[in-house]
Amino acid sequence: MHVHILGICGTFMAGVARLAKQMGWHVTGSDAQVYPPMSDQLRADDIPIMEGFSAAHLQPAPDCVVIGNALSRGNEAVEYVLDNDLPYTSGPEFLAQHILAGRKVIAVAGTHGKTTTSSIVAWLLEAAGLAPGFLIGGVANNFGISARVGDGEFFVVEADEYDTAFFDKRAKFVHYKPHTLILNNLEYDHADIFPDMAAIQWQFHQLMRIVPGTSLVIAPREDLYLQQVLQRGCWTPVEYIDDGGAGAGWHAHDCSADGRRFEVTRGDAAFGTASWTMTGRHNIHNALAAVAAAAHAGVPAQQAVAALAGFKGVKRRLEVIASIGGITLYDDFAHHPTAIDTTLKGLRGLAGEGERIIVVLEPRSNTMRLGVHRETLAPALKEADSVVLYQAPDLPWSLQTVADALTRPTRICDSVDAIVEYVAGLARTGDHIVIMSNGGFGGIHQRLKHALLTRESHEGVE
Repeated sequence: MHVHILGICGTFMAGVARLAKQMGWHVTGSDAQVYPPMSDQLRADDIPIMEGFSAAHLQPAPDCVVIGNALSRGNEAVEYVLDNDLPYTSGPEFLAQHILAGRKVIAVAGTHGKTTTSSIVAWLLEAAGLAPGFLIGGVANNFGISARVGDGEFFVVEADEYDTAFFDKRAKFVHYKPHTLILNNLEYDHADIFPDMAAIQWQFHQLMRIVPGTSLVIAPREDLYLQQVLQRGCWTPVEYIDDGGAGAGWHAHDCSADGRRFEVTRGDAAFGTASWTMTGRHNIHNALAAVAAAAHAGVPAQQAVAALAGFKGVKRRLEVIASIGGITLYDDFAHHPTAIDTTLKGLRGLAGEGERIIVVLEPRSNTMRLGVHRETLAPALKEADSVVLYQAPDLPWSLQTVADALTRPTRICDSVDAIVEYVAGLARTGDHIVIMSNGGFGGIHQRLKHALLTRESHEGVE
């Protein structure tokens, strides 16, 4: 079967392409901008990628066209599919029909932590010898890829609430029929498609309506918006998680300041002390959810807790890009003020008070670009010692609002060149420089790395 994927370089659609290829199908794809990291992964899998959305890419006609949710009516390829009555489907529906059928699906949903939690679950199952399949919205370092079919009965999927396709405005996750459902948290996001929190909660309610009564829901006890969703209707057993306290749920105790050590309990039962490389209370929360999901899959909790030590993290989640002259450079996907806040709190726990945190922020997510979070960005940056804000030419609102609300040194730059020059001159030994963006940010990561290396070599000569 020949499958052609429109919008193939998106993280989700590239994962679908990889899975289809592993199933033995002939896979091709098109995208408006062929860009890494997914383009690199696709080429490594020998999947041809075509630039643009020309109707010629669909000649001769493939057996199935999978249409990404970034495409809409008026697109040349979409119009050709409709005019010529080509068989088409969405990425989530293709996944559900061809990959997830007959599998026990572990779905991870929520506003924050989906990629990391999905990666932890996949690793815990892998460490237990269960050989899971997975489709994750990032590259898990334990596997070096974002998707695989797997040989076992379990399949881990990052369950996104974003809409499915131009012809299916339901959230992606309603297609996945989970055996285990993790609800990490819920906040307002995706302002480009959801007018308010009630609209997001409605989508989560649709998800709850299809979770079998023999399955399991794992959720935080104190998340108000998720509790409202569950109160609206839940026909499935729920296990609760939190990072402290007591009761019948999953808990973390005796947590170190940086979040790298914590004891895991469920009710009165203790399962040992986790020791790993991740930082922050948010990642402790992610770990608890993952251990609970692994336990539901049959992995002994004590074994899962011990396996956390082998988890290697996820690319672009506070990923160390370089360490140069005592300066550590990080790449972080930051897409929401809460994610920014929890990431920086975790880094502060690691760095302590004696080392500076310099944040370089590009507000690039659709919600941040719309200005929805302009009042909450400054509080989210409170752990930073210095902040650099990128005023992109097409950002429709002024970042001066954020700068005025910050109480630490802040600079607004309108070019990547200006940021690199300023930060390279500002940095000193012991600094942690965190580049926060959910996009490529003009190649700033490697450009700043090069500038720091150049500075160090010149200082060495002097």
